[in-house]
Amino acid sequence: MSNEVGSVRKVFPGGNTTQGFYSLFNYIIDKDATRVFVIKGGPGVGKSTFMKAIKNEMVARGFDVEEHHCSSDPESLDGLVIPSIGVALLDGTAPHVYDPRNPGVVEEIIHLGDYWDESKIVERRDDVIRARQRSSRLFKIAYSLLKESKVAYDEWKSYVSESVDRAKYNRIRKILLESVLEGIVGNYTTAPEPRHLFGSSITPKGLWNYIDTLITSGMKVYSVKGEPGTGVKELVGRVAMGAEELGLFTEQYHCPFEPDKIDMVIIPAIRTAVVNTTQPFHFDVDSLEGVEAFEKIDLDYTKNSGILEIYRDEIDDAKARFNVLLDKAIAHLAQAMEVHDEIEKYYIEAMDFEGINKKHDEILKRILKYTE
Repeated sequence: MSNEVGSVRKVFPGGNTTQGFYSLFNYIIDKDATRVFVIKGGPGVGKSTFMKAIKNEMVARGFDVEEHHCSSDPESLDGLVIPSIGVALLDGTAPHVYDPRNPGVVEEIIHLGDYWDESKIVERRDDVIRARQRSSRLFKIAYSLLKESKVAYDEWKSYVSESVDRAKYNRIRKILLESVLEGIVGNYTTAPEPRHLFGSSITPKGLWNYIDTLITSGMKVYSVKGEPGTGVKELVGRVAMGAEELGLFTEQYHCPFEPDKIDMVIIPAIRTAVVNTTQPFHFDVDSLEGVEAFEKIDLDYTKNSGILEIYRDEIDDAKARFNVLLDKAIAHLAQAMEVHDEIEKYYIEAMDFEGINKKHDEILKRILKYTE
């Protein structure tokens, strides 16, 4: 056991996106995990609290951990990973989809529903059902609004994309790739599988990110910014691809708005990160204490202002529609969270938390055995 406390990295394994709820849960822990505890039970039964208690114990004992946060409540946990011993705890209730690879051998289920007084929940049957239906409807509205906002966003992008000087863009891409991957001798005998997660999320509390826990002092950081349509995410994705082609393992963090695109790539072997720092979804590297961008790339330099001026009114209109719809979507996520909190109260009233604490102690002892 170390005398120092462990470090904590924070990510999102799923996101509220223009494609609905987007799950990357199967990337939470490696395929060769030692043990995965899948925690089942309704809202308010204490799944997140259970994981936080285990986290506090392991960090205090010097173990580095990963917190996997909930996009519908960014201060709540959907998962906890202790990488050095290959152990994870995961929320196994919808919409958290995790496909067990070795049920019983690696994965096991913890039923926190065993610790509730069913008669108390049944008394609230109509309230729970009504609230669940309301919550589901609010999420559908939020996802519909995000989908609508994507139409405005794509229109905005189309005008900017038309203005981009491709020759300038290609030169910048070539220079960046050479700078990031300079001097690396490719390993073509292995092809590490990249890990996909979210570093930021669209949440009921607004745009939220934990990138400050992922980029640490001493990292070589490339900051890339540019208006939508300038190709920032495509550039970050190209760096990730280049690293993969050289046989390097990468952590690829998806855009919370366009989840099929990459916002940030971290290449642990060379302690390098390439980050999209464009607002409103993305991160300002300069705000990190002890971290300074090694290089700042501004793709707005590639735009032809004359072409943009032709579409100035249309661009302003598309931006305004995008922002209004995004704000409305976040407002509906906030309402859904309020309803979810109401449902939790019904379950909290029925829980035997003393019994859950005993279960926590039992699981902690088992986890600690894996450290021996």
